[in-house]
Amino acid sequence: MTRLFTSNLSHIILFIGISIMVIPVWMIFASSTHTSSFINTHGLQFFLGDSFQENYLRVLLYKGGFFKEITALKMFLNSFIMATGVAMLSVVTSLMAAYALVYYRTKYATFLFWLIFITILVPLELRIFPTYSVMAKLNLVNSYFGLIVPISASAIATLFFRQFYRTVPDELLESAKLDGASTWRFFIDFLVPLSRTMIVAMFIFMFVFGYNQYLWPLLVTSSEQYWTVVMGLKMMSGSIVHRFAFVIMSMVPPIVIIIILQKHFIKGVFQDK
Repeated sequence: MTRLFTSNLSHIILFIGISIMVIPVWMIFASSTHTSSFINTHGLQFFLGDSFQENYLRVLLYKGGFFKEITALKMFLNSFIMATGVAMLSVVTSLMAAYALVYYRTKYATFLFWLIFITILVPLELRIFPTYSVMAKLNLVNSYFGLIVPISASAIATLFFRQFYRTVPDELLESAKLDGASTWRFFIDFLVPLSRTMIVAMFIFMFVFGYNQYLWPLLVTSSEQYWTVVMGLKMMSGSIVHRFAFVIMSMVPPIVIIIILQKHFIKGVFQDK
């Protein structure tokens, strides 16, 4: 009886927590399907209206910004390119950095690792102006490379990959050497497949990190053609229902990426077991 009560109580608490997170988002979505005059008169709505297509198409295709040069569709594309680039480059560099730290027995490997790890303690705001100066000298301002490269190095991802590599038995490396595998072949054919679960997890984490960036894109882009979704949330104008629609659409790309890659993440976990 006690066990049943505890189980029901846990589900009730879980349902309350989910409701607290989901209901406000649902009300914003439902309100975005009504007309502006209706929302201004009656406030937030819980039920859907009949202006969904009109409101969302207008937000996607309407040219906004200071010079009326950018659409929400272009912002979504910019954010997706930036987030994907940050995630891919971060995973690749972290994989290779961790591999070098663990399998190349250099004298200063531990020192180099802690030097990388200490960068976690340095906020982006402290290094943002020197980074911008470098990007300006390289003529990477107002470019996708300028958006992606400076925030792609991840000390946290390097830490996770390093700790994982340290759990790989040394016998695996010895067997690979006996089979004639080179250093690069051991990395590609053995370590990368073993790391697939963590690669997916780090990709999801870094995608969301890149997608949510605001300060760096704001500084490195002076052209509206490189505005991201988060910048659009701050700078867009229009009626309240159009802002609601923009907010809802801005949540879709990271949710879709998480849903798609979560399947591979869970599959990898069960395969590893």
